[in-house]
Amino acid sequence: MEMVSLTIDGIKVEVEKGTTVLEAAKKVGIKIPTLCYFKDINKPSSCRVCVVEVGPRLLASCSLEATEGMDVKTNTRKVREARKTVIQLTLSNHKRECLSCSRNGNCELQTLAEEYNIRDVEYEGEIAPSDIDDLSCSIVRDNEKCVACGRCISVCSNVQTVSAIGWSQRGFDTRVTAPYGRALSETNCVNCGQCIMVCPVAALQEKENIQDVWNAIDDENKVVVVQTAPAVRVGLGEEFDLSVGERVTGKMVAALRRLGFDKVFDTDFAADLTIMEEGTELLTRVSKGEKLPLMTSCCPGWIKFVEHNYPEMLENLSTCKSPQQMMGAVIKSYFAKEMGIDAKNIYVVSVMPCVAKKFEGDREELSNEGLQDVDAVLTTRELAQMIKEMGVDFANLAEEDFDHPLGESTGAGVIFGATGGVAEAALRTVYEVLAEKELDQIEYEAVRGIEGVKEAALELPNGQTLNAVIAHGLANARKVIESIKSGEKSYDFIEVMACPGGCVNGGGQPIVKAQLRDEVDAKVARAKGLYSEDKALPIRKSHKNEAVQKLYKDFLGEPNGHLAHELLHTHYVKRDKF
Repeated sequence: MEMVSLTIDGIKVEVEKGTTVLEAAKKVGIKIPTLCYFKDINKPSSCRVCVVEVGPRLLASCSLEATEGMDVKTNTRKVREARKTVIQLTLSNHKRECLSCSRNGNCELQTLAEEYNIRDVEYEGEIAPSDIDDLSCSIVRDNEKCVACGRCISVCSNVQTVSAIGWSQRGFDTRVTAPYGRALSETNCVNCGQCIMVCPVAALQEKENIQDVWNAIDDENKVVVVQTAPAVRVGLGEEFDLSVGERVTGKMVAALRRLGFDKVFDTDFAADLTIMEEGTELLTRVSKGEKLPLMTSCCPGWIKFVEHNYPEMLENLSTCKSPQQMMGAVIKSYFAKEMGIDAKNIYVVSVMPCVAKKFEGDREELSNEGLQDVDAVLTTRELAQMIKEMGVDFANLAEEDFDHPLGESTGAGVIFGATGGVAEAALRTVYEVLAEKELDQIEYEAVRGIEGVKEAALELPNGQTLNAVIAHGLANARKVIESIKSGEKSYDFIEVMACPGGCVNGGGQPIVKAQLRDEVDAKVARAKGLYSEDKALPIRKSHKNEAVQKLYKDFLGEPNGHLAHELLHTHYVKRDKF
């Protein structure tokens, strides 16, 4: 590999050719501020906050390649004044309501203003035209807070290949908008929320449902039941200054009880139930050779992506509802019957790492007898806000267990939150059901990790080979589907999660502070937390969940049976591509 030597603030540094000055400076501990830049996603050199002095010129370090003999200065008066001017100009066209902003304390523009000692804004003047788009049930866009960095456009177009938003107008009037000025809800947006995760300010945020949940809790006529997705337990602690990926399962349960929920259940139970239904569906399709490959249906962003872009493959999607929706359906049927409660008086709240789950909860197809399976969806961030409002010392809460029977789960249910987790959970069960014996090795390393596309072949006891592929991030999913359509590849089972890394990196998870992004890969740390919980649990296979077995024995009958289909399965619809 070819190396180049340069000097940064008098420090000699050697880097690989092609390395930017920004990255070279990090190598020797020199911090250069950024705003529009986001590693591996966006480096348009548009904000100019990262300027450095090279000779007589000020150049953007995020896109400036280091060259042999280059002499870079990052801390001259000229550089500092230029950066300060850029920050002030950005603030002059920004809705400065920091105290009431959802990103207060974790806003990159706010941090820059503090670091550069900006106490007033000298360039007050005309404000660019802006609007608020809050028609989506998942995502709110506030252009008055937008800093025109383009990160959201890059992640939507390049990482997700959705392109639901883009640039509009020119010059001072430039803004981010959906095509033809439409609302996001009128576009092919899949509600994944990755735009929220890369936004440096609060121009993008989830549609908040906190007050709806408080109102339900305060209603004496409602039985309010909450369920929590696996990825929440390895993200929630970050909102209370715990380590990235630290498991807080027991503390989370304790906090939910203190908030006033009548029952605290685990979506992992429904993940185990999903494996029973989806595994049976897979074996049936494989035996008949019909509607293959079977594509997972746990991720609502992925479902909507298929509806818009590949409607001809809707029949390949599993008919299984997602664990969130299965749990809601079971609560409003089985649990209601067992407790002698009218289902109309049960209010189901889901805590999810995902903003697309808000859209999913509102889908007409995911209801039964006029009742939605799920009544309200909170993100991990929203739950953290509720806990903060309650004034509890989360980090020091004594751990508590989920309520039974819908709080019992296995390690297979836990790993649903990481890319490859659904496939691994399914393979654990499918193999043992066919073999009618215990597996010695249940950890499928081939489906783990953050490689964009992973393939695995499982030799089944009946002599067949089950070919599976796992993709995360919709650009990777598109590659997989296109390879199948072209005849290049053939699979029996496809797992797709819309968000890079899976649910652990969902659009509703805590937003990692810019200062930490270079130190820790959140999706890796959070996935590690899930795998450690899987390993610690006494039961690690979905079909071994005794509470799920009892549900079938006492209520559902058998996997893919008549009642199971009525409550736990659904269909999807073709949507316009644009």
